[in-house]
Parts: sequence; C-alpha cells; structure tokens
Amino acid sequence: MDTRGDATTHPGPQRRRGLLPVVVLGGGLALAGCSAGAPSTLDPAGAGAGRVANLWWLLFWISIAVFAEVMVVLAWALLVRRGPHVRIRHGQPLRFVTVAGAGVPLVILVAVYAIGLRDLAALGDDPGPHAPTIEITGHKWWWEVRVPGVDGATANELHIPVGEKVRVRLRTADVLHSFWVPQLMPKTDLIAGEVRETWLHAERAGSYRGQCAEYCGTQHAHMAFMVVAEPRPAFDAWVARLSAPAPAPQTDAQRRGKEAFVRGTCAGCHAVRGTDANGRVGPDLSDVGSRWSIGAGAVPNDGGHLGGWIANSQTVKPGNRMPPQPVEPGRLPDLITYLQSLK
Repeated sequence: MDTRGDATTHPGPQRRRGLLPVVVLGGGLALAGCSAGAPSTLDPAGAGAGRVANLWWLLFWISIAVFAEVMVVLAWALLVRRGPHVRIRHGQPLRFVTVAGAGVPLVILVAVYAIGLRDLAALGDDPGPHAPTIEITGHKWWWEVRVPGVDGATANELHIPVGEKVRVRLRTADVLHSFWVPQLMPKTDLIAGEVRETWLHAERAGSYRGQCAEYCGTQHAHMAFMVVAEPRPAFDAWVARLSAPAPAPQTDAQRRGKEAFVRGTCAGCHAVRGTDANGRVGPDLSDVGSRWSIGAGAVPNDGGHLGGWIANSQTVKPGNRMPPQPVEPGRLPDLITYLQSLK
C-alpha cells in the first residue's frame, strides 16, 4: 500500500538555472497568475525567496518606466507637429538614439546583471558546517525525506527550525525532478547520478508548500511536499520521532488493522517502525496519519480517500507504482483506523 502523500501537522498556508533574472521573471510571472491560495515567489518568507522577489520587482518597475517613456515619446511624435520653419540640427537624431536607445539601456542592463550575479552568489552560499542537514530523494511521484544519522524516514514533509539555514541534499531515484519551495528558495534540479545541494531558511513559522518543478511523467502535478518551519525544540522533537517506533495500537480495531497491515501485502512495500513491516519500495508509513494529503497532493487525507487509495490507487493517481490491494472488505475499516492512528 502506497500513500505517497504529503505530511504536515500544520495545515496552514503555505536552482537556479541560467541567469537569475530569467528565473525570476519566469517563476514570478507564472505564479503571479495563480489562485489566491497558491504559494508565490512574490510572497517571500525566507532570505532566498526574498532575493528573488526583490530582483523581480526591480525588473518590473524598470519595465514600467521604460514602457511609460516609450509611450510618452510616441505620443509626442504623433501629436506634436513640427512647424514649417523648425530646423533640426545635423546629428541631433543620432545623438538621441545613441543615448536613449543604446547608452541608457546598456547601463540598466549592466546594473541589473551585476545585481543578479550578486544574488546568484548569495543563493549559492554554503549554510555552514553546523547547519542541520536533510536528505531528500525524488521518486515518481513522491519525496523521501531522511536526516543523516537517523534510521527512520518520512515522505513529502520536512521540518526546519525557524531563523536557521538548513542544508538540503538532493538526489533522484529515477528521472529528472526539480525541488522548489516558492516562498523560501529558487528551484534546484535533481539529476541522476549527482548529489545536488541547496538550503532553506524561513523567517517566520508556518507551512510552505513545495512542488516538483520539472516535468517528470504523467503525475508530475501530484508531486507536492510541505516544509514546516517551527521553533528549534519542535524541530529537534521531529528529528527524534523519525527514529522512534510508530505508536502502538490502543484499540481492538487498531490491533486488527495492524495485523492486516503486517500480514498482508502492504508490508512488502512499506515500513512501519517497531513492526515486522520493513518494505523499502514505497514510503515509510510510520507517521502517515499526520500527513496533510494522500498521493502527494492528489486527495485529502481522510478515511474515505484513504480507503479508496488502498483499494485501488490507480483510480486516484493513475500510473503510480502501487497496484490494487486485495484487502478483505471486512478488514478495510480496521486497516484505515490503524493507519490514521500513526501520527
């Protein structure tokens, strides 16, 4: 059984490639047209996204100024007619075109390019030897999250301490993916055979949605994740939970559900810490009950959708690696109850 869902206990709001100005304009303009609830590069919550937003606004206002100037000159040319006795000195048009058409744009472009290089260098800074490190592996179509030195894992959720830079090591298990948290940091591509690095920094607590930003197959749109920024003690507690056993069943229904999970086909692909389920094909489900969605953003994480996912996830997220599960109808409610208790 494969939930491949996003995980967060905070259901709140929510690489750089080529020259930074191109990334800024492309990402900024695209996100500016999104719905009101969508995460936006122009609503930064961290130092990295703040640099992107500042550069985008600089280019925006320069563009507005240039457009206004062109419109004024055009209106003047169309509306103001020269009298019969007006004489234009030889060389005047050439000097105007040279200064206004070449000199001024050259100065603006060089200045913007210099600012872009400065920001690009800052975005590539190393977060330092004492920065917390999180390792993320992109799969079709979910994110595996681990902390170095910790045995456990989670899926589609990473926690970071507020006000601290966090090193993020990225790799892919299959095709090219791209790690992007619009409100915190620009994109970083995951390339086969390479370990890429970026960093995240949040200035305020909250939940920030991320997304795979490189087309990676039919369910590319359903490859989301959540970054939860919280105080350092809460972050340390999250790291500790990654190595702790999953909660033990407390009710008869949960105990029957655990038995169905461990003795059925689910344990062949999934792990639940503290049980005999040690599968490594799909996500670790030790905290699946706390995840904010099923299918990495495909559907909400509630009993009805979870049951549908277990029975036949292909009707929810066609093409994912999880086949329909042969769970007896009488055992399915207990299995759902057990999975929802894993928080």
